[in-house]
This record gives sequence, C-alpha cells and structure tokens, in this order.
Amino acid sequence: MPLFPIFLKLTGRPCIVIGGGNLAESKIDSLLTSEARVTVIAPTASARIVEMSNSGEIVLYQREYTLGDLAGHFLVVAATDNPAVNRAVFAEAEAAGILINAVDDPPFCDFYFPSVVRRGDLQIAISTAGASPALAQRLRKQIDALLPLDTGDWLAELGNLRREVLQREPANDARRELLHQLASRELCGFDGCPTRAFARRHAQTNPLPAPTEPKP
Repeated sequence: MPLFPIFLKLTGRPCIVIGGGNLAESKIDSLLTSEARVTVIAPTASARIVEMSNSGEIVLYQREYTLGDLAGHFLVVAATDNPAVNRAVFAEAEAAGILINAVDDPPFCDFYFPSVVRRGDLQIAISTAGASPALAQRLRKQIDALLPLDTGDWLAELGNLRREVLQREPANDARRELLHQLASRELCGFDGCPTRAFARRHAQTNPLPAPTEPKP
C-alpha cells in the first residue's frame, strides 16, 4: 500500500496511548519529542511511565481502556499486549476519524512510526511500511554514522542566512540558485564567515527594488 510521507505538527495536540509497557514508552517518547499533550491509559504502567506522570510530563489513568476514552483526541496509539484490546481501540478510532497506530499490527494502522535520524531541526525518517522494522533500524544506524554531529548547528545558521537573503533579494531565479549554492557550502556563525560574505555580495548585485510611493 502506498504511503503519503509527511511531517506532522503535534505541538499542543491531545494524543492518547493505550498501554503502559516498553512498547508504549518508546511511542510516548516520540510524542513528547513532538511536544504533544499525552494521556496514557493502562491498568499497569512501567516505573518510567509512572515517573513521567509524577513529573507532569503526561497524564496517566491506571485502569482498563473503555469505549469512549478516545473522545477529543487527535491521535491514538494502541500499545497493549492484548490484540483484542488493540483492535477495539482501532475500531473506535476509525469510527471517530482519529489517526491510529496499533503497534506491531500493520493492518490496524493509519500511520507508522518511522526510524528517525535527528540533528537539530533536521529529521530523516525511514519507513518500510511495517514490512521490516529491523531494516529501518539498520538504515537509521548507517545514516546516523554518516551524518556529522554538528549538522543541526549548521542547519540553524543556514536558516538564519536564508532569512537574510529573502529580506534582501527579490524572488527570482538568481535568488533560487543562490539558496541552492548556500546549501552546499561551509557555513559558520560569525559575521565575517566567507559564505555570509558571499551571500551579501550577491545581494548587492541583486537588490530588492525600492518601494514606490503610492499615487495621490
């Protein structure tokens, strides 16, 4: 089945995890990294999940899942060790139009959690559509080993310079080409960085047109 790859904003959105074991822990971590508001329902929960609840990172209800628990949530993860419970959660989510992931049960998922390599704002996500999570993990490790640790810092500086270019140059092919060139150059944070100087010289030859006075 073809999948549509997206990066989804979850900041402040209510998400719920059904289950309190090791599988649930990793999904909770992913949701918290995305700044989601996380609720967990499970009759028993790992010590770490209880600790997250005590620290206020999540809301935890230590009880069985019941129909109606998903109301008001944007996304749900079914991560129990009981397939019947996971599929009951899936059925409620589908009926309510809520995005659902039943862990390790691909036919009962609207989406999959990819293996992710992170460097600051840079994310490289790998999915095998549930066919082989082990392969996705192996590829993640290979990419992680190849990607410099300071890539996130470099990306932050590149983003700052891009905003500067957008403010100084008109939208045209020359600006587009410059942005592609900057993405392939060394970039440092100090003001006299050669790449920054290169971008500013370019802006001097391609300045924004002066604003025109409105006609009376």
